[in-house]
Amino acid sequence: MMKGNRTLILASASPRRRELLGQMGLEFLVVPSGADENVAETDPEKKVELLAERKAEEVFERLRRERPEISPVVIGSDTLVAIDGEILGKPADREEAIAMIALLQGKTHEVSTGVSIFWEQEGQPRRETFCSTTRVEVYPMTRADIEAYADTGEPYDKAGGYGIQGRFCVWVKGICGDYDTVVGLPAAALYQKLRKLELL
Repeated sequence: MMKGNRTLILASASPRRRELLGQMGLEFLVVPSGADENVAETDPEKKVELLAERKAEEVFERLRRERPEISPVVIGSDTLVAIDGEILGKPADREEAIAMIALLQGKTHEVSTGVSIFWEQEGQPRRETFCSTTRVEVYPMTRADIEAYADTGEPYDKAGGYGIQGRFCVWVKGICGDYDTVVGLPAAALYQKLRKLELL
């Protein structure tokens, strides 16, 4: 339960983030963000923080205008995969998905998820932003393995072209860090942050 009759808002249509937030035992509304996601930042952790802030702020300001009767606590999030300094977003098509997975197979890469919280306190907008990064090691894959995974249809709405919680799990050799960060929302870190901010 949020303190002060606040309403928790998830600024994302991602079913994975919705599921993770639900697992925390919190009631919330989903209001997808319409923020511009084109940013020039090339550092993965800074980029996901910036994108998370943009998403949360857009929804926060929209709700303040359109739903002044509620006191929203808006959570924005963004996830990126990076390997050897190259940022991998969501693949546009099958060939791009295959190319991304080919980069990841047999190596270790980083998955960064940025989270931004916007709320109002004593009449003033407040925000808190953080990033969680997890290292993921992938088993070697043949071209046939990669194509077979691409043909499952899983890669196309996921950063880096794979979902750790789906069929790709058989290729994950190990992780160092928070599993939920790879899925798309570091649930434990977010929960502790909300408690520290006295929003729960």
